[in-house]
Amino acid sequence: MSDSHVRSVVLAGGGTAGHVNPLLAVADELRAREPSAQVLVLGTTSGLEADLVPARGYTLRPVPRVPLPRRPSVDLLTLPGKLASAVRVAEAAIEEIDAQAVVGFGGYVSTPAYLAARRRGVPVVIHEQNARPGLANRLGARWAARVGLTFAGTPLRGGVVTGLPLRREIAELVSRREDDGAATRVRAADALGLDPTRPTVLVTGGSSGALSVNTAVAGAAAALLESGAQVLHLTGRGKDGPVREAVARLSGTHETGRYQVREYLSEMDQALAVADLVVARSGAGTVCELAALGVPAVYVPLPVGNGEQRLNAAPLVRAGGGMLVDDADLTSAWVAQHVPALLRDEQRLASMAAAARATGVRDAAARVADLVEAAVADPQGSAAAPEAAAGEDR
Repeated sequence: MSDSHVRSVVLAGGGTAGHVNPLLAVADELRAREPSAQVLVLGTTSGLEADLVPARGYTLRPVPRVPLPRRPSVDLLTLPGKLASAVRVAEAAIEEIDAQAVVGFGGYVSTPAYLAARRRGVPVVIHEQNARPGLANRLGARWAARVGLTFAGTPLRGGVVTGLPLRREIAELVSRREDDGAATRVRAADALGLDPTRPTVLVTGGSSGALSVNTAVAGAAAALLESGAQVLHLTGRGKDGPVREAVARLSGTHETGRYQVREYLSEMDQALAVADLVVARSGAGTVCELAALGVPAVYVPLPVGNGEQRLNAAPLVRAGGGMLVDDADLTSAWVAQHVPALLRDEQRLASMAAAARATGVRDAAARVADLVEAAVADPQGSAAAPEAAAGEDR
């Protein structure tokens, strides 16, 4: 490990919170270690990074989006030109600050960043958030100096498990809960208009919502309220209408004020501070944040895509920190039968919380920053040292 910290670095990733949040967490860690470090971020003008990166005080260099076609199509004809243009932008960023390393988090902008780094002889460090890696990181891992993985067994050459770097709000919540969990819960409940003494269920399908989750849980509203619980249901933008209607139909027979419906909540850390159980999709960010916080969950993997959400949640579920339910099986009847019973079983809920926390990684940003420092100190070091390898892509 180098004694000196990284003085200049280019970070690449964007499009979704899953790429941007870990990027910012690592940027903050590197800047904390070396306050004068030069940090440039490669991203798009249309993704979340366009707002989040400048807001955090980092310079964003826009790079053209270059999706890699997963199958033969007309897009292959325009790929070389688009890719070459994006690589030139990435090379210019590397040259601008004489970057010691390029750190990529996957997504469209990472491919040109990895190629530019290779052309300039700059070491590449990769972080893969999902159990099943994306195309950009599978490519970059072929010559990366270091590869960090969120989940053990992710098939990237030379990967070492670092966990998922936590966004600042969640990292701070972890610290507050460790200092005084009861007071943290009370403050969060007050801010949200909830009762800190009641069992609390948080329902979320992510920023865009999940129709099947919304429908199943809203249909079980009566059973949830009869159990004495309160519900904070985040429906996703524009998807709150049917949920509000389902709860309104109970008015007069149930204490519906305990079922709070919102489209979206920017202060997600407050919701997690008061939640005793979460019903959610199993994106990598959700799984890792709940594990770090020790919050049990019912995970409902997205039923489309490459199956990564099921893989993301599997280790935590095997450890006893959550339940895995297929999207097709998550009905209102299932929710009514299982969720109130789980909330009443305080011993089981506490056991699940402890198991979740035991699997959580709370210092992942520091671990990835360590990899960056190691790559700068030893650019030729093999990422695939036998003792470090967590998965191979041979």
